Amino acid sequence: MTAGPLPPTAVIRVSRGNFDPVRFPEVQEMSVAISHYLIPAIKALPGLISYYVGTSPDGSGVHVSIWETEEHAQQMDRLKVMIEDARRDGVKVGVTFTPIVNYPIDWTI
Repeated sequence: MTAGPLPPTAVIRVSRGNFDPVRFPEVQEMSVAISHYLIPAIKALPGLISYYVGTSPDGSGVHVSIWETEEHAQQMDRLKVMIEDARRDGVKVGVTFTPIVNYPIDWTI
């Protein structure tokens, strides 16, 4: 739950990847390792409200973030450590990525 109401312009950004479940330990290890360079870079971007990352033993991983506006969310499309470094590290452990989607928020609890 967020600390306060979200701005009416807020969006949810969802980035997903899939991998062979046999590779779960190495994918999860990679996910934790990339946090060391992604967290500072993402925290430096204006408009970030929250960011969550999870990896499932069933063979998928997700990055879900909430941004003040669509324009703020789109910064991630240009963040070098995300589009080059993290993607490279994911591909090395067999992750295939699905298209990223930004969703305007319809409602919250």
